[in-house]
Amino acid sequence: MSDAMTWGIALGMTGFAATVAGTFAFRALALRKGIVANPNYRSLHQRPMPQGGGLVFSLAFLASLTVLLWAGFIDGRSMQAIGLGGLVATAFGFADDVVHANAATKLLVQAGLAAWALYCFGWTPLLDWPWVPTALALAVSWLVLVWLMNAYNFMDGVDGMAASGAVFICSAATIVILLATGDRGAVLPFVLLALCCAGFLLFNWPPASIFMGDSGSLFLGYSFSALITKTITEGELSLWTWLVIFGYFAGDTTTTTLTRICITRNWYGAHRSHAYQNLARIWGSHRKITLAVVLYHLVWLLPLAVVSVLRPAAAPLAAVFALAPVVLWTLRYGPRLSSS
Repeated sequence: MSDAMTWGIALGMTGFAATVAGTFAFRALALRKGIVANPNYRSLHQRPMPQGGGLVFSLAFLASLTVLLWAGFIDGRSMQAIGLGGLVATAFGFADDVVHANAATKLLVQAGLAAWALYCFGWTPLLDWPWVPTALALAVSWLVLVWLMNAYNFMDGVDGMAASGAVFICSAATIVILLATGDRGAVLPFVLLALCCAGFLLFNWPPASIFMGDSGSLFLGYSFSALITKTITEGELSLWTWLVIFGYFAGDTTTTTLTRICITRNWYGAHRSHAYQNLARIWGSHRKITLAVVLYHLVWLLPLAVVSVLRPAAAPLAAVFALAPVVLWTLRYGPRLSSS
């Protein structure tokens, strides 16, 4: 086993243990300090729940990443993008968990973070299409990253969904990067983040005893934005492969939003009309819907992601196959079902 992977696993297990201990302590603190999510018309829980637990796994990850920088296993540019940007994301997210920032402020912070990720990696567009002007490709790339941060927040609507999704995304990225490049050093951030999120998932798996809040969802959305930018810029993965890996999250949030634009006047307002939220209510179970999405990730998206790196010419088709079932699922059980 290489030195890089040895460091990664050791730090990852330390991050896992720190997240478990930290979440246990933070849950009690959040209840004492009133950092809770109260039931409302959008929520699917029946009692006040401690929130802001994302602060714990994000800080555990960032601390582990700092050690990797000190050991020379990640470069300063990556640390600047993932570490500094991630710290800003989780700090703002935690402030939002406590004092509740308005939507305009959130969007402004997300816009700045997306620009920061692109800046750190030399303003390289995510789209490598020669017929698209660079300025347009950069603008689209920026919008994609802003949307990704919003999308991750949208998917934090039932117990275990966002946290288990993060574990899958990191694990899938690790597998396909190793298949594509064999570079063990390139997967270290994903290994660390997967293990830190797994520590939190012990408390967030349905029935959850704590929510990650915006300190977790904004942090994850930004971290994946930075990691996507890094891997595409450095030629490790293509945008098509990332579309496959994010197939469920991207397909659900995009289809839900477009459907709401068509059928709802106040489409940009707060809602709980995602397909997974509707089915969680119909089935009366968070666990069933979270397990269904986990199975979709493992049985459908992971094999397609592997195909996309082993057969690059088939990657666009793999992305279509990854998204199509989710689009149909969301059209059937998403906003249209809520309005019927």
